[in-house]
Amino acid sequence: MVNRKYAPDDPANGSPGAPRMHGVWLARGAEGRFSVYVPRDGEVIRWTEGADGRFTGPVSLGGGGELWPYLGVGQGPDRYVHLVGIRPTDTGDGHVELVYSAQFQTGRPNVEWKSFGHSNTKAPWYGNPAVAVDPQGRVYVFTRNGGGGVSCRARKDNGAWHPWWDLKGNNTDRNPVAMITGAGLVELYTSTHQGLRRYIQKESGAMPVAEDVLVTPLVQGTLAAVTGPSGHVTAFYADGLGKICAWSPGRGLAPTPFADAIGTGPITAVNCLIDGYECTLLAQCDEQGRTAFAAYLTEREETGLNWTVSGPPVTNPPVLTTDAAGAAVAAALTPDGGVVLTRQKDEPGLALEAWTRL
Repeated sequence: MVNRKYAPDDPANGSPGAPRMHGVWLARGAEGRFSVYVPRDGEVIRWTEGADGRFTGPVSLGGGGELWPYLGVGQGPDRYVHLVGIRPTDTGDGHVELVYSAQFQTGRPNVEWKSFGHSNTKAPWYGNPAVAVDPQGRVYVFTRNGGGGVSCRARKDNGAWHPWWDLKGNNTDRNPVAMITGAGLVELYTSTHQGLRRYIQKESGAMPVAEDVLVTPLVQGTLAAVTGPSGHVTAFYADGLGKICAWSPGRGLAPTPFADAIGTGPITAVNCLIDGYECTLLAQCDEQGRTAFAAYLTEREETGLNWTVSGPPVTNPPVLTTDAAGAAVAAALTPDGGVVLTRQKDEPGLALEAWTRL
């Protein structure tokens, strides 16, 4: 199969290019308030929601002016926020390393950024890290390595870090998606030039292992995923033939085109409540760069979906999450570097508030 490549963050100089974030960069704290994290001018900046629903900021979380415009964010049940960035090494030879920080309480200072190294020790940029946090609070960081496969570094129960694990593979997506199943196990979803690939844990805390590639047409860089009420993960991607596809190996769902795509780029997804029903909300940008939303009953792909365009032009589809009541919340970057946000209204159907700028 021919991969229909999507690669906006793959310029000739090998850097991620325009700002891009993966994971829960719109993160809800234990008390229900949100924080927004964005890489800008070599640092990470943060807006914080107050008790009145208004956001204050931005404030700098550091980075020394060296961080690339990429940020991976993960969050576990304890609501701690784990941040992974990319910065050049001090060798001056184009090599990069990953750096790590964390925030344990909404609005409070973050942990000082620390070097996280690289799976290849010294290496140019091969791809962007994905972050997952299991129910025990163990952090897993996945990244594409120099061989084109996937490497992972995981935190131990005592807080120390395992050495890098080589999970093997080749020609994998530069933007993998890390998830936690209903059983609390880590799964990584990625793709190759031939199709889809999943890495799974056999037991909690163990090194994930690769399954065979499932040959199917796709566009690399468009993967998103949610964990449904069955406890299984459903991945979504664009097939390059005008369709959005769903794939849920745990449910026995083969790659299935189930809706028309409204654009050609990345997809984002979240489970939320609409009219009291658990639904999966998808977002993708149309050809004008505006956000399109569509929802369907979770794990009922046969119902299909319809798109509704909303808001101003943005650089990528918004990050999607939910508030404490299960209502959807979305945030996105605008072409001028601003952040816009909308929330689901307490009205029938998928009704959203007007987008506001932070």
